[in-house]
Amino acid sequence: MELTILMPCLNEAETLATCIGKARTYLEKSKIDGEILIADNGSTDGSQEIARQCGARVVDVEEKGYGAALIGGCHGAKGRYVIMGDADDSYDFLHLDPFVEKLREGYDLVMGNRFRGGIEPGAMPPLHRYLGNPVLSFIGRLFYPSSIGDFHCGLRGYRRESIEKLGLMTTGMEYASEMVVKATLYGLKITEVPTTLKKDGRSHAPHLRSFRDGWRHLKFLLMHSPNWLFLYPGIFFMILGLVLLVGLVFGPVSVGSVTLDIHTMLYGSAFTIIGTSTIQFALFTKTYAKNSGFIPVDGGHADKFTGDQVILAGAVMLMIGIAATVAAVFWWSRTSFGALDPQQVMRLTIPALTAMAVGVQMIFGGFFIGILNIRHKPASVNEEERG
Repeated sequence: MELTILMPCLNEAETLATCIGKARTYLEKSKIDGEILIADNGSTDGSQEIARQCGARVVDVEEKGYGAALIGGCHGAKGRYVIMGDADDSYDFLHLDPFVEKLREGYDLVMGNRFRGGIEPGAMPPLHRYLGNPVLSFIGRLFYPSSIGDFHCGLRGYRRESIEKLGLMTTGMEYASEMVVKATLYGLKITEVPTTLKKDGRSHAPHLRSFRDGWRHLKFLLMHSPNWLFLYPGIFFMILGLVLLVGLVFGPVSVGSVTLDIHTMLYGSAFTIIGTSTIQFALFTKTYAKNSGFIPVDGGHADKFTGDQVILAGAVMLMIGIAATVAAVFWWSRTSFGALDPQQVMRLTIPALTAMAVGVQMIFGGFFIGILNIRHKPASVNEEERG
């Protein structure tokens, strides 16, 4: 079988027969050996029976969620290619040729682009059309080497074998992002075709929840890009902190009518510590990714910095901080441990404390990288039973 037209369904009795009818017409006109598959997610309005009466095959997916329904539907599909689309009559199942043509050309994932194909009035809320979708798609293109203009289009086609190898796992609306992100990270061949979006035919509210699902999409994009989530912000804060610390070690600095002094150095210390710890989180994530495979790692930072190297660097920073502290105590002893000028002594003690804090963080961070790299055998059946 060449093609499965897959529709996730949760109480879509009002529009399901129309969508199946359009998909059936397309298969007959195009003379494609295909099927229509409904991945039902626990409908209580008789959608399952409607689907069967209309000649579609139904697979029941117990785990709730848009992504769960589509994952279950993909596993149950018989076609070499799958074209997925919502069962609310908002997508055009009569004109799927652009998707099929690109799949036959060898593309693994063919995305629809509603902004290029046309969005009918009332089909997409203004918040989604002018803010949510464009912003999240821009972030997706920024974080990942992708040219996809509409990350969240619900009408898309894919080579079933290629997508199943990705091991997609998210059960909610963020499944739409996961498919594009992982297909990009693993080097699948991706393209985009224009498609249209019209106002759905349902009388009940859509399943999508703007802010909840928008946050889930954004969180997914961030969590699968440790460079943008941890590394780049960490580098920014660390450089900013070091500039403030080093720039004020030898005395106050005036910028116009503003004078920066030891109080600014304290913020420089905080930024340095924050930046260092955030960079370490990038190393932790990349080490975990390298060992677990949750995202592909190019062998860059995770391989360049071993746990022992981080521990050694932390020990050096700690010793520098201790040495500076000893120098500060010696300075204090010269006044018989009496009162000191804060503006003078804190130019030494603030960098000293910063170096010690960063050093301790790096030492423990290096041990944690070592823990993440520990190889272990899977628990045996007997061990699992004892557990």
